[in-house]
Amino acid sequence: MSPNDVFRALDRQECLRLLTKVPVGRVVYTRQALPAVLPINFSLDTDASVLLRTSPASDLVHAINGVVVAFEADDFDAATRSGWSVVVTGRATVVTDPAEHERLSQTGPTSWMPLRDTVFVRIESELVTGRELRGALSTQ
Repeated sequence: MSPNDVFRALDRQECLRLLTKVPVGRVVYTRQALPAVLPINFSLDTDASVLLRTSPASDLVHAINGVVVAFEADDFDAATRSGWSVVVTGRATVVTDPAEHERLSQTGPTSWMPLRDTVFVRIESELVTGRELRGALSTQ
């Protein structure tokens, strides 16, 4: 099996389709001038933006509002050495429009953390990349 048989780049549409299959990803951002990664549940909006739901007082909201971040989600099977990874890069903004907030309250992601007040963060899908690994053989 050649390396080309087990690895392939994914196009934008396939990346977005795969993102709908998993409930948790990781937002990658800068905190105090250092890289930070936070696992968080998410969903995709109708415009392919990644949506996060969190507390308005969270450090995450203050760190990412208005800046470019990366969001990564994946699914892997260690037994078959196969899986996929998708990265969405784009500007993150807090949703401030009341009508949009209400819509997302009905259709957006639910937080696994108990929250009294919530805000939605939208990550525009400006750059979407992904790759898939299918059953790589061991070389050892």
